Amino acid sequence: MKFINSVFAVITILLFVSNSRAEVSSLHISSRLDPNAIIITQVDVVFVYTQKLVDEFPATKTDWYSSQRQFIAEAGTDIDLVSIFIPQGFDSETASLPTRRNEALKVFVFAQHDDSTAPPIDITELGNVLVEIDAFGILVNSRT
Repeated sequence: MKFINSVFAVITILLFVSNSRAEVSSLHISSRLDPNAIIITQVDVVFVYTQKLVDEFPATKTDWYSSQRQFIAEAGTDIDLVSIFIPQGFDSETASLPTRRNEALKVFVFAQHDDSTAPPIDITELGNVLVEIDAFGILVNSRT
């Protein structure tokens, strides 16, 4: 009986660990802004690998961009940052993602084009991610 309980406990832990990791496998970005406008939007995709940093993660776009350098410096290898600069009319097939992306506890997206009080967008469980930039901000969906 002890063996069965031990096996059940190990399976439960494995299922919890496998379900609590990031599923982001690809990231596509497109801009729906006027191709004649002179606008470049920075999109930051942040892979967070520790619960401490998840708990301390900036709450708004303004918080992120005002403390980004310090946050990254203090986080060290506990985060990976993918910054992409998107000119208007741009369409990306696939952004380069970190090799350890599936180990992240959370994956967040910020965009400079979004409202200053916008919270980070959690894309941890989306798999194939589509980020669209339009005149009102950014939209994030799962891409089929």
